[in-house]
Amino acid sequence: MPDQAGPRTRPAFAASTPDPRRATRTDPLRVPAQPGVADVDRERGIAADGGTRSRDDAARGEHTHSETPIPLPPPRIEEPPVPARGPGRPVVQRASVRGQILDALRAALAAGELTPGEVYSAPALGEQFGVSATPVREAMQQLAIEGAVEVVPNRGFRVVRRGARELAELAEVRALLQVPVILRLARTLPADSWAELRPLAEETARAASSGCRATYAGADRAFHRGLLGLAGNEQLVQLSDDLHRRTQLPLPTAPMTGPRTELLADAAEHIALLDALVAGDLDAVECLVERHFGATAV
Repeated sequence: MPDQAGPRTRPAFAASTPDPRRATRTDPLRVPAQPGVADVDRERGIAADGGTRSRDDAARGEHTHSETPIPLPPPRIEEPPVPARGPGRPVVQRASVRGQILDALRAALAAGELTPGEVYSAPALGEQFGVSATPVREAMQQLAIEGAVEVVPNRGFRVVRRGARELAELAEVRALLQVPVILRLARTLPADSWAELRPLAEETARAASSGCRATYAGADRAFHRGLLGLAGNEQLVQLSDDLHRRTQLPLPTAPMTGPRTELLADAAEHIALLDALVAGDLDAVECLVERHFGATAV
């Protein structure tokens, strides 16, 4: 069971110029409860407000009713205005907004704020984020590629339920990839090569003290990316990071607040591993990496 969890904070919404495409809201953003739509209306493509709704939109996550709201409001994200097309005028890219939405959704998944088994629609999440449905849908499609959600036709995206066995299998694959590399680096790199990892290891300890899974998840992956990055194999770093992200999704029965004791223990292993690498203690390095990857991933 976790110790007393630290406070969980959300970044304040930045003040911005009102966008004429949507109303400005100052109250906490929550996905409102919405009435159901009769089967006959769904079949005919009639929306709740009496308008029409395309079947393509519905299949991409345009359904908005019967949805459980996220318990804590995510940061409001402003979409850049799209300029009129003209000679020599570049088209504004949506990557920035989509990336911010993707990061916020990943944090919500790691923190357990998006419930495994629940279906979330792009328009409802877009309203909560303060953006249109399009960047939310694009972010959710990326999460579907990563295996975090699955597309539910005519409804939206369902958060995948992960079992203990699946998480253990992912942790085992990570160990098969990373342990031999770390041991090789321990035998070949000089002691001063590990100095750049010290701030990353210390950041995992600070993140663990917050007791928040989402905060720790980012710091934990940053340390492991830095560690594997010393091998000079970008494909290894990307593949391992993807596997690592999947292991950080909590089980359906996991508490909403992070288990602070467990996170602190995991971060302490980072510090101990780095100390052993600097000291050139190969026996300690082997023991630590086997223990670190042998335990159930947090």
